[in-house]
Amino acid sequence: MRVAVALLCLAVYAATPLDLRTQLAVAAATFAIAFLVGRRKTELQRLGLVAFSVAATTRYLWWRFSTTIADQWSVDALLAAILLAAELYSCAMLVLAYVQSIAPLSRKPAPLPADVSAWPSVDVFIPTYDEPLDVVRVTVLAARAIDWPLDKLRVHLLDDGGRESFRAFAAEAGVGYLVRRDNRHAKAGNLNHALARTDGEFVAVFDCDHVPARSFLQVTMGWLVRDPRLALVQTPHHFYSPDPYSRNLRTSPSVPAESELFYGVIQPGLDMWNASFFCGSCAVLRRSALAEVGGIATDTVTEDAHTALRLHRRGWRTAYLRIPQAAGLETETLAAHVGQRIRWARGMAQIFRRDNPLLGRGLTLAQRLCYSGAILHFFSGIPRLIFLVAPVAYLVFGRHVFNALPLTALAYGLPHLVHSTACNVRLHGRFRHSFWSEVYEASLAWYTAIPTTIALLAPGRGRFNVTAKGGRIAASRFDARIAAPAIVLALVNLAAIASGAWRLRLGAADADSLAINVAWALHNLVVLFAAIAVACERPQLRAVHRTPVRLAAMLRLADGKTIRGYTVDLGREGASVALAVKAQVVRRERVWLSIFAFGEERALPAIIVARADKSLRVHFGDLALDEEAHLVRAIFSRADAWLGWDAQHHPDRPMRTLATIARVGFSGTCRALSLLLRPETRRLRLATQLRSEA
Repeated sequence: MRVAVALLCLAVYAATPLDLRTQLAVAAATFAIAFLVGRRKTELQRLGLVAFSVAATTRYLWWRFSTTIADQWSVDALLAAILLAAELYSCAMLVLAYVQSIAPLSRKPAPLPADVSAWPSVDVFIPTYDEPLDVVRVTVLAARAIDWPLDKLRVHLLDDGGRESFRAFAAEAGVGYLVRRDNRHAKAGNLNHALARTDGEFVAVFDCDHVPARSFLQVTMGWLVRDPRLALVQTPHHFYSPDPYSRNLRTSPSVPAESELFYGVIQPGLDMWNASFFCGSCAVLRRSALAEVGGIATDTVTEDAHTALRLHRRGWRTAYLRIPQAAGLETETLAAHVGQRIRWARGMAQIFRRDNPLLGRGLTLAQRLCYSGAILHFFSGIPRLIFLVAPVAYLVFGRHVFNALPLTALAYGLPHLVHSTACNVRLHGRFRHSFWSEVYEASLAWYTAIPTTIALLAPGRGRFNVTAKGGRIAASRFDARIAAPAIVLALVNLAAIASGAWRLRLGAADADSLAINVAWALHNLVVLFAAIAVACERPQLRAVHRTPVRLAAMLRLADGKTIRGYTVDLGREGASVALAVKAQVVRRERVWLSIFAFGEERALPAIIVARADKSLRVHFGDLALDEEAHLVRAIFSRADAWLGWDAQHHPDRPMRTLATIARVGFSGTCRALSLLLRPETRRLRLATQLRSEA
């Protein structure tokens, strides 16, 4: 009854005709009320802001359909219809995002039985294909150190590459090694092959660069033991290296990373509706549930989300714990990031075509909406491209994509934009600042638009690709190839602004329409310049990242003297150490660094690479397996290693955020130009071209 009344009120508000003056007054009144409501941080306030946003969006769409659609065919009418279709998509995604995140579930770990003998057996799977052994070693050693009864924990290295070095390492580390004859169905096939050859009650899956904390199973398994119909517990994919946006634009740690919205807001929101899904790593699954749905799904290249969808169709429940219990490597370059997102977009389109959540049995309405929101998100490429070129229609060709007066368009459009922005600040601001989604979409739009379209028409096309991790970037460079779509779109918008100014001078443009379209094009340029700037790859000389870790340490010199101190950061190849007193050492001197972790001390051989007053940096020498395992535990195995990862984010202030995007975009674009104009850059491009021609 309450829902029916709410929908009736929404319909009355949306469809009530008002003159322009009254519409402006109503818009101003809703702004004032929303401002007052937004000052209180309560659940009722959250619902109120969502209600204002949905009402403003509904009224805007009603006005668009009832007033701005031309009644006769023309070029203007065609362009207006294309823009309206893009707006409908965006508004639908806005509402679906509200459904996903309006009531996030803050789930806490459930306690395990006091009797350890009652704890279930777990197989840990680490699938690999062509990743370097240096990356895989760390994950295997950390998995081996997971705090679980030894007779009920089995770690398996799944090597789809059939490499002898991996087999030898698995034997040395004392973990299982599974290999198969072919690579059919890629990662999904690799996991299914392992499922058929193991028998643990539960399966924990980690990508080969996702290093688990020692407490991973004790944090996640309580819910699975408590609820026999719970098929999955997923934890966040936390990354201890920056993504290309954070590193190349230098926005970390004040601006949330690109992946944080999903793991910080969307997954807890999905958990509220029993719709959180498998993300391919950092998760535990019940073997019997997987057996019921035929194992890991192999019909699409996003086997993780598709497997969760099948589990939900069969009545299984899933859970999400927003407690980072593993950490991995982000993609090093924008090109690698784009390649990864292309695979995700293609896979989600395949699911939409082959196993559409809106159709078929077994899902609740909320689950259908949640899955639809997750899938349709990857169809943003074409709508984003439309928004990025829409001002050209009027500024260059004088075409009206709105069949309405400019002031009327503002009176109806601004409430939709302002309320949705304010609502997203409240719902998502801690994990995604305003306008950054536009930057991410602008850099990906061209690359995801084509694969999603092809996957809808021919879902069998495309293949699984492994995302490269753990590489180096030797010097600054601008990836003009990956930035080419953004460059073209930026030039188009710049040309459109110049054309608009010329048409105004000739008296061939309406000043109000021109102002709105120029503002739109300028906003596009802010977004596109940031997308271009991300392609300016900054140097990354270390293939092995350091993480801030403060642990008690002891420096032992060659003459036997020792100095107390603590670690500042740690990596697999070296460390920075603060000492109690100044050390009388020289560069390249051989020392031993004792690190205290989990009640154990281990002296690691090292070489001094730099020194200051009471601090120094060391490079670890060749470590024995037990020494390497101790170092891995010190860096990654602590239960609280990744807690508070969002503590340094600045609060979201939309106008300040837009100014930040404009600043980093402009400076980054200037940097891109300087890199392109460097003589050595031109010589490198010429040499590359000659090699390709040869």
